[in-house]
Amino acid sequence: MRIGCVVIAAALGALPAAAAADDAAVRKGAKVYENNCSTCHGDELQNNSGIAFDLRRLHADEHARFVNSVLHGKNAMPSWDGKLDSDQIESLWAYIRAHANP
Repeated sequence: MRIGCVVIAAALGALPAAAAADDAAVRKGAKVYENNCSTCHGDELQNNSGIAFDLRRLHADEHARFVNSVLHGKNAMPSWDGKLDSDQIESLWAYIRAHANP
């Protein structure tokens, strides 16, 4: 029983560090989005003109789809391969997921 309590306490102690890392990724993603994506996708992850995809609609299980679209482009969206590195793409994903529709 005592070992279980230690494991749970250690896991709970790691939560604030993980949350801080997630917050940092979201903040970094916001900057990447503002500098590279907002022109087409809008300030609120949606472009009301209907041309760009509403990024708030991406679900948590669509990470691979998102990365593929960013790297290879899709429809009117250009490829960002070689322009955004993997860390920027993952930060962008964190920002989008933090503002996704429930």
